[in-house]
Amino acid sequence: MGDLVTFGETMLRLSPPRHTRLETAGAFDVYPGGAESNAAVAATRLGTDVVWISKLPESPLGRHVVSNLSRYGLDVDVVWAESGRQGTYYLEIAGAPRGADVVYDRADAAVTTATADELPTETIRDAELFLTSGITPALSPTLEGTVGDLLEIARDAGVRTAFDVNYRGKLWSEATARETIETYFPLIDVLITPARDARNVLGETGEPAEIATALADAWGFETVVITCGANGAVAAGDDEVVDRPAFETETIAPVGTGDAFVGGFLARRLAGADLGTALEYGGATAALKRTIPGDVALVTREEVDRVVEGEHETISR
Repeated sequence: MGDLVTFGETMLRLSPPRHTRLETAGAFDVYPGGAESNAAVAATRLGTDVVWISKLPESPLGRHVVSNLSRYGLDVDVVWAESGRQGTYYLEIAGAPRGADVVYDRADAAVTTATADELPTETIRDAELFLTSGITPALSPTLEGTVGDLLEIARDAGVRTAFDVNYRGKLWSEATARETIETYFPLIDVLITPARDARNVLGETGEPAEIATALADAWGFETVVITCGANGAVAAGDDEVVDRPAFETETIAPVGTGDAFVGGFLARRLAGADLGTALEYGGATAALKRTIPGDVALVTREEVDRVVEGEHETISR
C-alpha cells in the first residue's frame, strides 16, 4: 500500500512533433497525462510509495495508460470498465505569439462514471495522505459526488487529505468551481492552489502570504500552499508562513509543471521535511519538469537534490 494515494483521470496526450499545427499533423507523440497521476509519478521518483487509483476502459488505449505509468515506477490500481472510452487530448505547442492550444476529447470517458463503491478504497484507508484535484469533479456530476465520498472515506479513516484546486476554464465556470470546491473544504487538510485560482476562483485578495493565511484561518486547513509561477511559492502552516523563490530553468515542456511541484512538495512533507524544505523540493521538481517532454516529471532524487543545493550543471561529468 502507498504512503500517498491519488485519484483522478489520466488521458492520453497527442502532440504534433516540432511545433506542427494540428490540422496538418501526420504523426503524434503520445504521452499519458493527468494531474493526479503526474503528481504521483513525481512523488514516486523522489522515493515515496505512491498508488494512483482510477477507472479505465478495458481496451488497448486503457492498457497503454497503465503500462506507461507503471514503467515510471508508479503503483497503479484501477477498475477496468466494459463501457466508456479512454479520454484523450491534443496539445499544439509553439512559441509566442502563437502559444499553446489544447483540444480535449474526453467526453464519456470511463472514469466519469467511477463511484466510491467500485474503487479500491481500502488503498485510501491504508495511506498516510490522499490527494485529488479540482479537475476531477469538473468532469461529471458522478465524479463531483465521488470526490466528496473519497475525501470523507479518508477523513473517517484518519488519513490526511490534500487538494489541488487546479482550475480548468474549459471544464467549468469559476462560480461553479468555487461552489463545488468549497463543499470539500471541511474535509481537506492541505490545500494547494495557484495564486490566480485563489483570486479568480476562490475570491481571495491580497498578496500570496496574506491569501494563504486567510484561507487557513477561514477553513481550518493544516497547510495552505500558494504557487506563484516564476515568483516561487508561499505556504502557511506549522505556525509560520514561509516562501521560497522559483529555480531558474529553460522551458522546453511546461505542461505538468504544477503537478510536478505538488508531487515534490508532498513527497518531502511525507518524509518529515519542514515547510521551507518541501517548497524547495516542489520548486526544484517543477523546474526540472520544464526541461522534460511529456506530462510527467521523470526526475531522480539526485537531480532534484542538486537543483536544491545549487549544484546543477548544463553538462554532467
